[in-house]
Amino acid sequence: MPMISGAMQDYALTLDKFIDHAAKWHPTGKIVTAREDGSTARASFAEIRERARRFSALLAGLGIGVGDHVATLAWNCQVHVEAWYGIMGMGAVCHTLNPRITAAQLAAMVQQSHAKLIVASAALLPLARDIAARAPGIEAVLIDGDLPANGNGALRVLSIEAELAAVTNEVPWGNFDERTPAGLCFTSGTTGAPKGVTYTHRSNFLHANRLLQADVFGVTRRDVVLPAVPMFHANAWGIPFAAPSVGAGLVMPGRNADGASLARLIRDEGVTIAVGVPTVWVGLVDYVEREGIELPTLERIMVGGAPMPPALMQRIETGLGVTVQTSWGMTELSPLGTISMAADPEREAGNSGRPTLGIDLMLYDASGAPLPQQRGHEGHLYVRGPAVVERYFGQQESATNADGWFDTGDLAIIDERGNLTITGRSKDLIKSGGEWINPAEIEALVTTLPQVSFAAVIGRSDPKWGERPLLLVELRGNESIEDEALLAPLSGRIAPWWMPDAVIRLDNMPLASTGKIDKIRLRAEYSGS
Repeated sequence: MPMISGAMQDYALTLDKFIDHAAKWHPTGKIVTAREDGSTARASFAEIRERARRFSALLAGLGIGVGDHVATLAWNCQVHVEAWYGIMGMGAVCHTLNPRITAAQLAAMVQQSHAKLIVASAALLPLARDIAARAPGIEAVLIDGDLPANGNGALRVLSIEAELAAVTNEVPWGNFDERTPAGLCFTSGTTGAPKGVTYTHRSNFLHANRLLQADVFGVTRRDVVLPAVPMFHANAWGIPFAAPSVGAGLVMPGRNADGASLARLIRDEGVTIAVGVPTVWVGLVDYVEREGIELPTLERIMVGGAPMPPALMQRIETGLGVTVQTSWGMTELSPLGTISMAADPEREAGNSGRPTLGIDLMLYDASGAPLPQQRGHEGHLYVRGPAVVERYFGQQESATNADGWFDTGDLAIIDERGNLTITGRSKDLIKSGGEWINPAEIEALVTTLPQVSFAAVIGRSDPKWGERPLLLVELRGNESIEDEALLAPLSGRIAPWWMPDAVIRLDNMPLASTGKIDKIRLRAEYSGS
């Protein structure tokens, strides 16, 4: 008689299971949303699930089914979370839109995804109208708020609350394959045209479980998490999936991410972990230092999306008494790639930590061959894993090489302990007299100065050398510093011919919609001879 092997249950890794679990086992866990008037709204995970189920039925009544794209144009808030689970739970695809870019850019993205509906914060209705005017496929806008007093005009505008109240039917959740698309997010386009990245239920599920590892996010039921990273930026780093699954509270800041607003939320709601890009924490630490207040519950700040200036990291850890976890990732990685351990005494601002289980790193040389020595040598960083892009949205060709590795476009070094340091972007390299200059190395040294908030180095056209480096800085507050002092950290640390030819001070460093320095804009304005 042949042997019959045992088997495990076919349990599809679909995202509805996160909020189902939260509602069943952590029903009183809360999502708190900051409103425009300074008040807050509160809802339990059980209430969030019930409303998300109704949201699915609402969408089905408007003709949405499995595989259809629904756009969201909203800040971090309760309704946005409900929309996410309502869209994804029924098998539709949540196409998050970034309200910080133009209507023309957003309309082009919507036309690619063929989204028929936009779910929008009430304050963003004018932008939603503008998008719809440029993207005729949009049939209606669902808004989180009251209908406009002046009527809908040509565009059909519906109140989410009114429509949810009228829902009587139910739509099944999770009745599809775990490899079904769940989300669509376009890259920021800071180094080229934005490209769409499709997240599947399986990829997001596995990514959220990676976050929950003890040396990564390590969130527990006792934590209260404030995601200052937007939900339209790589799924808010997966936090709206991971936090509810362990019963951790979520504090959603809405559209206000200034230092005063964040400090008030952290203090009033007992936030223990805050997550966002470095520019957000500049505002927070400036406010705390200026007002002389304390945030006693705050324990950790997780930073990613852009390089962490060493002086800022020291200010945060000293001034706020918290631990900073630096990380590296990309939209194409869902987004987490590596992260430093909170308990590591050798944490450094320029060090992005180790890869988490579920992602692997490989360094290649300029010819596309793996480096013989993977530790201690700079190379082109490639990655692979179950939550790494294989093909961009709408494109036939693969985004990986023949061996299945994705080229991140970053230059990096992996030290003997396995820690990753991003040393630059291959597209940012400056070619001067036939030799390469790495702007990131110069920027990292200049930002060690406490007077400097941001630094950027770009190539400026030069008739003799082709390009020469130009240093642009934004100083902190009312600080002043001479050019010689700005360049002093570079002396003896870089080749003499890498030294910037000039320094330009900016009142405000231009930032892209995700908080990264906008080098495309800097090059457009300052790269001419």
